[in-house]
Amino acid sequence: MITIISGTNRPNSATLKLAKYYQSQLSAKGQDCHLLSLTDLPASLIATDLYGKRSEEFKPIQELISATSKFLFVIPEYNGSFPGILKTFVDACDFPDSFYEKKAALVGLSSGRYGNIRGVEHFTGVCGYMHIHLLPLRIYIPFVRQELNEEGNLFQPETLKFTDEQIEKFIAF
Repeated sequence: MITIISGTNRPNSATLKLAKYYQSQLSAKGQDCHLLSLTDLPASLIATDLYGKRSEEFKPIQELISATSKFLFVIPEYNGSFPGILKTFVDACDFPDSFYEKKAALVGLSSGRYGNIRGVEHFTGVCGYMHIHLLPLRIYIPFVRQELNEEGNLFQPETLKFTDEQIEKFIAF
């Protein structure tokens, strides 16, 4: 099972739109695919789900993560890196069982020029520590608002080419 993680808790984000796009593409290719938006995390996450504690609200999220064999992280640029809520989420999940020796693909996006190259590389270090096997092909989408149409789909030919390639390689990974 694949779980796509929309790496921000910002409501109505371009990150969530892009995550939904990936979900539709993977589902169209017959993949069992779930979407976890970090907007769905318990508001009390920091108080209730870190340091060995577990809330009732987080249990279904943990069950989804534990049942997942492949992750696709869609990671927006926040201040030259990835969002703190993404790291808090990873820290709240059971370690090492949640991610250890599982597979993942990484997609970076930004409203600026570089598509969150730096943030994806920072998150790569976190993945390495957790023993996540990463698909070598990482996608960086700069100026994301110019890449998504009104329906939330990618439409630029070059971006479609590279995201399609990543999706095919991720399925085979």
